Amino acid sequence: MRVDVHQHLWTEPLVEELSARWEFPFIRRESGLAVLYLADERPYVIDLSSEQPSRRAELVGHDGLDRALLCLSSPLGIEGLSREQAVPLLDAYHEGALALGEPFGVWGAIPLADPDPGDVDVLLARGCVGLSLPAGAISSLAGLSRLAGVLERLACAGAPLLVHSGPGRVTGVGACQRELCLSEPLWWPAMTRYVSGMQEAWLAFVGAGRAAHPHLRVIFTMLAGLAPLHGDRLRARGGPELSEHDPLLFYDSSSYGAQTARMVTALAPSQLLYGSDRPVVEPAELGMPAGMDWDSVAGATARALSGAAVADAVAR
Repeated sequence: MRVDVHQHLWTEPLVEELSARWEFPFIRRESGLAVLYLADERPYVIDLSSEQPSRRAELVGHDGLDRALLCLSSPLGIEGLSREQAVPLLDAYHEGALALGEPFGVWGAIPLADPDPGDVDVLLARGCVGLSLPAGAISSLAGLSRLAGVLERLACAGAPLLVHSGPGRVTGVGACQRELCLSEPLWWPAMTRYVSGMQEAWLAFVGAGRAAHPHLRVIFTMLAGLAPLHGDRLRARGGPELSEHDPLLFYDSSSYGAQTARMVTALAPSQLLYGSDRPVVEPAELGMPAGMDWDSVAGATARALSGAAVADAVAR
């Protein structure tokens, strides 16, 4: 099957729940537009007319794909809110996404406050393909330790983890930070903290997380911010000697074209997946998904999303 492992869709339950909020993140309807307000980014206009499930399903077929997996957009910061605030928003996300049916699948999401391994069981029982976490949640040894129970439960269930750009637990935003982010161009966060956050999460996981969770399948979105290309620098700076081939580590191509993706997969053969980040990114502008080697990508996707990859790794 040809699968897009990384899309977002603004469903009605999530939009309504965000519209009822008075703290970040929230949505306001202004002059016929839905405007998203976040704590650390400029306001963003959501084109709800293009988010109709039927239209988005047509785009899956238009792209030549069989399926698309939806995940929560972690830069919203929902997972990092207090559990009291996060749960209603996460419930709305799951309600809307799981109701769509084929050709969509759903990555589950959990509150980062007091992380509960039982949340993983609930999401998998509801039909989620695995769990998505913001990069900021596992970008340090302390973060990995806090989520150890969740990651272990996920591995035991044979379900994969998707690492998406985004912050960890929310600790508040100062006025100075707010002023700075309002002066930034819209593309600034995607080219700065999104990239560095993914690199931090990758370094933390390959440096410590893999040893603690040897059977966990992990998919890094946006090619892990190109972190694998820095292996030489990591060794030169005294970092750990990385395994030449981790069969349970995968990279989705979101926001990159085929040429850049091939640079990463030269270091990680047969571990490239296709992710579009639609509707944030229009993949055709990057020559995607036509630029993918689907014979290789389809096989890697099957390994990433099925328990067979775990069995192969254990056998080794």
